[in-house]
Order: sequence, then C-alpha cells, then structure tokens
Amino acid sequence: MNAGSSENRGDDGEPAPTGELMTRLYDDLREVASGMLRRERAGHSLQPTALVHEAYLRLAQLHSIEWRSPRHFAAAAAGAIRRVLVDHARARATAKRGRGWARMTLNGTSLVENGPDVDLLTLEDALAKLAALDARKARVVELRFFGGMTLEEVAQTLDKGTTTIENDWAFAQAWLRREISRGAER
Repeated sequence: MNAGSSENRGDDGEPAPTGELMTRLYDDLREVASGMLRRERAGHSLQPTALVHEAYLRLAQLHSIEWRSPRHFAAAAAGAIRRVLVDHARARATAKRGRGWARMTLNGTSLVENGPDVDLLTLEDALAKLAALDARKARVVELRFFGGMTLEEVAQTLDKGTTTIENDWAFAQAWLRREISRGAER
C-alpha cells in the first residue's frame, strides 16, 4: 500500500480528516480487501467495497484521532479490516453453529507458504496469543496480512529497521504455523 507518499495536510494546513484520507487511499484499501477476500472461502458474502466501507465506518467513529500520516491511517485501516473480517466470521460461525467458518488460504503475502486453508477464527486466536508474547510481531502480521503492506512499509510504519521487521515476519510466520498446526491436532 502506497500510503507514505501523500501529504497529510488538508487545504487549510490542518491534519487531514478521516474522510479525506479515505478518499486518497480508497483504491489501495479496496485492492487489499480484494486480496483478503480472494483468500476466503468461495461464496463469501462480503464484497471488497463493503469490507472497505465497513472499515471506514469503524474508523470514522474515532473522532479524537489525529492521523499523523496516510501510513498511520492505513495501519489503522488494516486493523479495522481485520476486525470486520473476524466479526463477520464469528457471526457466521455462530449462525452456522460451527459449520462453514470462513477459511483463508495463507499464501502469497502469507503467513504459511504453500500452507493449507486456515480458519480465520483460528488465525485470530493464534494472533492474540502471539500479541501476548510479542505485540510488535503480531502488529507486523496485521500490517502485512490484513493491510497488504510490504516489509519496507511496515518498517516505516513501526519506525523500525527493515531487517528487524524481516526477522519479526519470519518468526511470526514460523510461530503461527506451529500454533495453527497444534490447534489442528487438538
């Protein structure tokens, strides 16, 4: 996501409001949402546009946030997209009583190279455990997987070196792969 190239000031020199940043980044966010939904099960009821709009509605409710940069907004949007997908999967799982949970293929900018489909709720549980161990590594996963950011963009967003983020990503992939496979054995 190319969120760092835009200036974060409106015409009046004040920080750009959520709506303005959303307009600037809409195409990038929709592309990320499309990628996320391609990894979901066939026939998923959410469409990319609806996913982006729902994430925007959640961000628009954060009236006290002053976005430091378009990248800051994009990082928050990644978190909002993640929460929308997880909430949708939970609602579906509840409605289906455990049948038909949303499944995601974790490949490409993935957590598990050439891995199997992974239940989104299983991934969410594993991410919560990772966050308890190392919040930054969990944030790297969120920005890469749910935000579609490159390793360089994640490094800039988190104000860390690229090598640190590459190491965090490699560790998180291995840790999540192990955690998810443990969950599958249970």
